[in-house]
Amino acid sequence: MTLAAAAVALAACGQKAVINGTLADAPSSEVIVKLLDVNRYKVLDTVEVNASGKFTYKADIKAGDPEFIYLFHGDRKIASLLLEAGDKVSIMTDTLGRSTVEGSEESVKLAQVEKDYATVRGVFDSYAKKIEGASTEAMVSDLSRQMGKTYIEYYRDRVRYVMENSTSLTIVPVFYQVLGESLPLFSQNTDAILFLNAADSLETVYPDSRYVKALRAEAERRFGYLELIERLKNAEEIGYHDIELPDINAENKKLSELDSKVVLIYFWSASQPQQNLFNVEVLKPLYEDYHANGFDIYQVSLDVDKALWATTVRGQELPWTNVCDARGNASPYIGMYNIPALPAAFIISDGELVDGEIVDEVSLRKLLDKLTR
Repeated sequence: MTLAAAAVALAACGQKAVINGTLADAPSSEVIVKLLDVNRYKVLDTVEVNASGKFTYKADIKAGDPEFIYLFHGDRKIASLLLEAGDKVSIMTDTLGRSTVEGSEESVKLAQVEKDYATVRGVFDSYAKKIEGASTEAMVSDLSRQMGKTYIEYYRDRVRYVMENSTSLTIVPVFYQVLGESLPLFSQNTDAILFLNAADSLETVYPDSRYVKALRAEAERRFGYLELIERLKNAEEIGYHDIELPDINAENKKLSELDSKVVLIYFWSASQPQQNLFNVEVLKPLYEDYHANGFDIYQVSLDVDKALWATTVRGQELPWTNVCDARGNASPYIGMYNIPALPAAFIISDGELVDGEIVDEVSLRKLLDKLTR
């Protein structure tokens, strides 16, 4: 193997980031090392802490693709790290999570982000408790006003942080911070612009990062929601949620443009063999039997792989309207139509959604016999 080939192979396999730590108040115990896998923790290892409170861990990190690594003592998080390949960090912490880190600038910034977040959450929780115990409406009003002021000040401060650190992955967790029990920090519709700008900036530095991809997916979901709100606001009044998506010729097709007495809206995925079979064995015969009586189909694919979807539609020669929402699980139409899983089917008759469960071909034919006669 040449030297260049060896370097490429090493980069592909990843490099080590070394953590040398001291757990001040729990010698001869254990530290659990976890990786943040987008929205959940994944346990990497359990490391022994020696009698002097020292421990060492080497994490596999791909070059150019930093990872969020967290240290736990039992169920308590005691340190947060954002590590790059080749980092050698020293961390001093205790079982309450009071930690300091050296050797990783990004980890130092992440620690400050979490400290700021913990501080404002404490203030927010304090106001919430005072409101619970308030004896007059005037007190509740005053405390609520102060809580709102705290939120606005922190929101503005975090927007500034995001803009000033646009190429640092430490901005990613900021976007998912929640105040109180259920108030997302970035809860305004227009925050979609911040999500998108952040994803664009980070992608120039970390094009393969799972965290950046998740941020972009969230940005697209929010823009989809904004787009849907705008369409609903400007749409003519109809008895169902309109859909507008591109077909296999990249031409936008609206559900409301189908001028048929009865329309089946069918959400599916071309990646599922059973659903492909349903097209051929159920939907095509139904279309042939009922189309002349005013029946049509508006089929919505939720496939991220648009090429696979287009190939399937062409290969099966499906004659009705076929569109694709490449946002997949981030599609706003999932929420609008309350879709728990694929496939999902809905019937529109004379411009109104029809009540009634569609579970198989028999129930669908029974309904069509009634609606198209």
